[in-house]
Amino acid sequence: MDENPTPVVVRPANRASWSDLRQVFGTRGPAPRCWCQRYKLAPKESFGSVAAEDRAQRLREQTDCGRPDSSRTSGLVAYLDAEPVGWCAVEPRPHYAGLVRVFRVPWEGRDEDRADPGVWAVTCLLTRAGFRRRGVSRALARAAVDFARERGATALEAYPITTTQVISEELHVGTVDVFAEAGLVQVNRPSLRRVVLRIDF
Repeated sequence: MDENPTPVVVRPANRASWSDLRQVFGTRGPAPRCWCQRYKLAPKESFGSVAAEDRAQRLREQTDCGRPDSSRTSGLVAYLDAEPVGWCAVEPRPHYAGLVRVFRVPWEGRDEDRADPGVWAVTCLLTRAGFRRRGVSRALARAAVDFARERGATALEAYPITTTQVISEELHVGTVDVFAEAGLVQVNRPSLRRVVLRIDF
């Protein structure tokens, strides 16, 4: 084992190129089908009604990739030796219309103002194939905490899965250990397979 592993560098996605982000998402598996739009689709939209290339274009616009002076973006990009290797979606929770409107898991047993713009959420952690088990997700989770805090969030939430016995489409939410190491603590367990973790600032 390398005693001095290469550190993971994380940047806001607007400081990354669109080419870098496309490399992270790749061309196979669930990532290039979703383009991180699962929680962004409008009420009557679905993956079947919005073409993949249109979802990709939406992500490009949401991240403001290639515009380092932009004051907005929808996530973070991780690098190892200047190679783009990971993505984290992190924004104010109300920006994820599907999370607020459709998915019941985060809200079971909670009395929470879903539209509170001060509460941010991590909805996706993605590590590029070939770069897993090198600390990319952990670096992204830590960076998401700092990113949300620096941009005025009052809290950050994540909704990880509690088991590794999952299909690949479920892994985008991350694992409990990754977020716990970043300082988030459990505030609710809506199901045997999901928990709500949170850090208040």
